[in-house]
Amino acid sequence: MVVAFGNTPLVCSGGPIKDKYSHMKYKLSIVILCLGMALAGFAEDVVFKAHAPSQVIVGRPFQLTYSVNQRSRDLRAPEFTDFDYLAGPYTSTSSSTSFVNGHRTSSFEQTYTYTLMARTPGTFTIAPATVKVDGESVQSNGVRITVLPEDEVVPDETGKTPDGKGQRAQSSQSSQAGQVSNENNIFVRTIASKTRVHEQEALMITYKLYFANVDVAQLTNNTKLPEFTGFLKQDLEQGEIQTQLEHYNGRNYQTAVLYRTILYPQHSGDITIEPAKFEAVLRVQTQQRVRSIFDDFFGSYTNVTKMLTAPGATIHVSALPSGKPAGFSGGVGKFTMTPSISQTEVLTNDAVTIKIDISGAGNMKLVKTPSVDWPEGFEPYDPKVTNNFNTTTAGVSGTKSIEYLAIPRSAGDYTIPAITFSYFDIEDKAYRTLATPEYTIHVKRGSGDASVTSAEDKGAVYYAQKEDIKQLGTDIRYIDTKPLKASASHPLTLSSYHLLWLWYAVPALIALILLIVLRKQIKENADITRVRYKRANKVAQKRLKAAAAALKAGNKDAFYAAIEQAAWTYLSDRLSIPTAELNKDNIAALLQQKGVSEALIADVKNVLSTAEFARYAPSTDHAMDDLYRDTTTLINNLENEKI
Repeated sequence: MVVAFGNTPLVCSGGPIKDKYSHMKYKLSIVILCLGMALAGFAEDVVFKAHAPSQVIVGRPFQLTYSVNQRSRDLRAPEFTDFDYLAGPYTSTSSSTSFVNGHRTSSFEQTYTYTLMARTPGTFTIAPATVKVDGESVQSNGVRITVLPEDEVVPDETGKTPDGKGQRAQSSQSSQAGQVSNENNIFVRTIASKTRVHEQEALMITYKLYFANVDVAQLTNNTKLPEFTGFLKQDLEQGEIQTQLEHYNGRNYQTAVLYRTILYPQHSGDITIEPAKFEAVLRVQTQQRVRSIFDDFFGSYTNVTKMLTAPGATIHVSALPSGKPAGFSGGVGKFTMTPSISQTEVLTNDAVTIKIDISGAGNMKLVKTPSVDWPEGFEPYDPKVTNNFNTTTAGVSGTKSIEYLAIPRSAGDYTIPAITFSYFDIEDKAYRTLATPEYTIHVKRGSGDASVTSAEDKGAVYYAQKEDIKQLGTDIRYIDTKPLKASASHPLTLSSYHLLWLWYAVPALIALILLIVLRKQIKENADITRVRYKRANKVAQKRLKAAAAALKAGNKDAFYAAIEQAAWTYLSDRLSIPTAELNKDNIAALLQQKGVSEALIADVKNVLSTAEFARYAPSTDHAMDDLYRDTTTLINNLENEKI
């Protein structure tokens, strides 16, 4: 039976329809196979990782966790030869699926957890583990763990141990108030990387917080750092404050770096760094009667403010030894020099470029640019200097690239003497001089060069650029020297003569006025102090505008940098204090001399201290708003003062 549907006949019996279904099933299987291959191509890579604390304490359990992002089996953990095996592995799985803008994303994680305990102090490595995923063996990473010794027995606030066996650090049963008042529970150390250095030799000062058995909620902006008088200072970038364990004086503490800076001593002798002050807010459990089941469950806490004083330090600075080379300009560190020249055979009026790269570590920012003794007949240009420096805990390192460019104006053979750079080698304790080779430049006369003679002729260089005289056309006319006569249409009257004189007098008067104004402007601009005084508010408002933009964008680092620059630059310009002498004490003393109120001076110190420390301590948007408002108010108040 054949049924016609449109122009297409359908066969209801026999073999044709069966063949058609077979063909469709074949196509469908091909599509499914291709889809499977595509999905396999997009399958997530297997990630098998081991996680453990980087630091643990002897006798305290910790967890070692292995995680894999696909279903796995047959975990093979290494032997824990350096640790006691307590429990595990405990297996758990988690998965999640989300739809965002029509796109489906899913994740899966399977974890294996072991509980271990360290037996002895030291640094140990746990070997990788293996697991099977879809029949294939996958290996994890190894884990490196530093084991700190146990706390030594120390007395409590009364000087006694609570039992015959002694007490480990502070007992958890001791009062929170006692823990806060105990100076051994929280303090700040001043750590100098070196205490004996030479002039201009870099050293790092670190202020590090140590705390145990106390809960540090936050660090406030009420911080006073020393002025570091006698040093040039290069602050290190400080990210978010991170804590880690450290064994110090027989006890384990949580530690956090509060502030770090690189110092370069500017003179010999003993230089003293004054103490620093930091303020911390501690979370202390109260001892009041429990008022509800929720107070009993969550506990009742209050915040206590504690001022921490970091001790000062004395740095012994040795003078650089005698016998300084002639080209020594104060470089101290370890350097190398790589020279190059663009070409040694050139035509007149073509540029010659010499490039040197001074690389190494030391007081790179103070290294002066060596000079080049160009031969007569070369027209030199100012060198182009490119600095690529990186400030790390080891000091400032990088490369100073210098390009010297000169144009030969006369033909001949010239010798460029060696370029020298001398420095004090901090490792060998001796002066070193680096030098480029002498370069011989052969200069040929170019096609456009009209030099009369070369440098060898009579010891003089003559250079002239001549140009043919051409008749430009017939647009030049002779000046009529006949006397000006009146005509009937243009009679010469007295008013005509007056008008003629005005044509000369008015431009002369305008030129005279411009000359007076320009002379006055030049005189005012020559007074740098007055110029800085007048522009102080304008520059500060520009920095505050940048700070407001950073505040709106939520860029914390840019905000605090702009605020700090606005305050310091304004005070430097307004009070005419050189940057090298700019510090809070000098500012306060000068404001007192000018009759500024003590309250306003206190506001100045508060804003400067807050802006200086806020970049290195946790803060909120509210604190940033307060700092911006306080800085703006301070500048406006100082504008109203006659200083």
